[in-house]
Amino acid sequence: MTPLLQVQDLHAAYISRSGKKCLALAGVSFDVLPGEILGVLGESGSGKSTLATALLRLLPRNGSIQKGAVQFEGHDLLQVEPQILQRIRGARIALIYQEPSLALHPALRVGDQISDVLSAHESLRRDALRRKTLQLLSEVFPEHPARIAESYPHQLSGGQQQRVLIAQAIACGPSLIVADEPTASLDPTTQQDILALFRTLRKKFNLSLILITHNPALLGGLADRVLVLYAGKVAEIGPTEKILMSPRHPYTQALLRSMPGRLDEPLTGRKSRLPVIPGEAMELEVFAEGCKFEARCADRMELCTRREPSPVAVDETHAVSCFKYGG
Repeated sequence: MTPLLQVQDLHAAYISRSGKKCLALAGVSFDVLPGEILGVLGESGSGKSTLATALLRLLPRNGSIQKGAVQFEGHDLLQVEPQILQRIRGARIALIYQEPSLALHPALRVGDQISDVLSAHESLRRDALRRKTLQLLSEVFPEHPARIAESYPHQLSGGQQQRVLIAQAIACGPSLIVADEPTASLDPTTQQDILALFRTLRKKFNLSLILITHNPALLGGLADRVLVLYAGKVAEIGPTEKILMSPRHPYTQALLRSMPGRLDEPLTGRKSRLPVIPGEAMELEVFAEGCKFEARCADRMELCTRREPSPVAVDETHAVSCFKYGG
């Protein structure tokens, strides 16, 4: 099957206030198939949000793409003219930001904010625009879509605000949605409701989804594959079940061990201290010659200090960047 999205050797950097270059993405490569959900997993500072915005060239002013390619529907999004990219943003690839209370305009009614997305990409009469707005809201709010349309964001709960962002994302029938931590500020019950909505919309519209999260528990039963990021590099990528149940990279293993309620942990009823990954994530301004995880890795070897490992295929669908497997 031909990939819908192909990301090749993507590098992105920020310039700090002191003028130093901070490499946030360092050679990220992956693809997304039509109708596939790819989970992107990693700690804060691993480059997840940078990846989300870099795909559509939406980095802040102090950020820039250093090199790489993002192939989508016959276009390299890093090279196309701004007019073409503007037609792709929102219409063919939609981005859902992390915090809905900041992404939504506080002084505009919800229905108007969805109508604005439609108006940017389609020429619709006012009555048709209203009907389509209500239709979109009914996809995410089966009950009372008209009431939601007349509401302001502050009148809605966090979960309702997130559903509004999802309605905006599907407004123009995109083939790919990039969701950056869409459940981070929600309680566990609402998180599951939002994930169930993603499952429904994926099936109904054959959507592809890149779901960015720091919580592995959200990916089980939802994502088809998982990409693990550490310090701007792909540590591991493979089918979700293999990543969550049989991780190969020491970072992935440590990350899963530090999560409460692990799948491999028997229920004893006793309180226990969660293990933590020693040390701190590498600063982006530091250009180490070896493996970026070496200083925190319990399995480090002398070779790890000298050069970065290359991705190694441990089977046809699972790759890991670690000298334990060749590198």
